[in-house]
Amino acid sequence: MNSTAPSKSDSLEPLPPIPAKRYFTIGEVSELCGVKPHVLRYWEQEFTQLRPMKRRGNRRYYQHHEVLLVRRIRDLLYEQGFTISGARNRLGEAAQNSRRRDASPGDLADRATDLDLQATEHDGSDLQASDQTIDLPALRADLLAALALLQSDTGRRD
Repeated sequence: MNSTAPSKSDSLEPLPPIPAKRYFTIGEVSELCGVKPHVLRYWEQEFTQLRPMKRRGNRRYYQHHEVLLVRRIRDLLYEQGFTISGARNRLGEAAQNSRRRDASPGDLADRATDLDLQATEHDGSDLQASDQTIDLPALRADLLAALALLQSDTGRRD
């Protein structure tokens, strides 16, 4: 059995929530994503999108979006059965689709659907419990209103 791939029983266990902090060490990311540190270092070589900040003696510091990317890579490789090359291609396609959507104005309904899909994928369960609660539907409505304002302002210059 490959020592880097988790067993089926490991894959059924949910990953721990991602704490609300700005930077994570490689050990923290390892625990949050269920992969060993040497696997993370290898993935940095294989996936150009994964570039943690390096400071003091080449210590790696991952940001929240990179932790999410590591989880996505883990899902592609371990859960969906992609090869490294296939996962790299899938992430590249996703990035191209994202850029293509951002380049064209697009339909607000399509973007709202995308937000709905992302909200179901990310149900907020990885947020730390605190005194504040996040009203996702209200946040979504505010973001859509801001997007509509931005799109209406791009057509005219004052």
